[in-house]
Amino acid sequence: MSLEPTPISTELAQYILDHAGGRDDALRQVEDQTAELGFLAIMQTAPEQAAFLEMLVRLVGAKQAVEVGTFTGYGAIRIARGLAEGGSLLCCELDPDWAATARENLDAAGVGDRVEIRIGPAMETLKALPDQPTIDFAYLDADKTGYPNYYEELVSRLRPGGLLAIDNVFMGGAVLGPEDEGTVAMAGLNDRIPEDERVDSVMLGMADGLTLVRRTSD
Repeated sequence: MSLEPTPISTELAQYILDHAGGRDDALRQVEDQTAELGFLAIMQTAPEQAAFLEMLVRLVGAKQAVEVGTFTGYGAIRIARGLAEGGSLLCCELDPDWAATARENLDAAGVGDRVEIRIGPAMETLKALPDQPTIDFAYLDADKTGYPNYYEELVSRLRPGGLLAIDNVFMGGAVLGPEDEGTVAMAGLNDRIPEDERVDSVMLGMADGLTLVRRTSD
């Protein structure tokens, strides 16, 4: 039996996308809107990964969730939809224009009432949160140089059993020979996570790589 994963061809990637559940009209409108941005559209969470995030949120019974990096709001919609009754999502977004777009899309998707968007540097927003471990679910998809610091702020606030999902851990494969600052930061975090005694973790070959980190101790 080969240890190599199944290669993901363009056709197979489309097949995976076509089988992502929950892609209703509201989500497809965000997909189309984001696609019109050209190269920037790569910043959107992949539809199949967003569906996975929603399932994870449901599985952990999350009521308090945080997203670092919101862009046009696609992933935030799926996270918000997965929240338990009375749950809320805090989105950290640096760019006020993206925040405005995300707000429109969240409202159009019917989840705007459970989502707060704070505009500004994410580190300021995270450091202003209570120190107590109350976060049930967090999703990290922002500037890669900031990942190590975001990781620490989020993990320290995860409740035992809480889950952190970290996007782009492959950096398009560049983590195998990191050179630029963002990829070096990502590669360093990838190496650090398995040694963190506070958490369990698994790295998944989904989209551009997704690492799941579960808080196990104080």
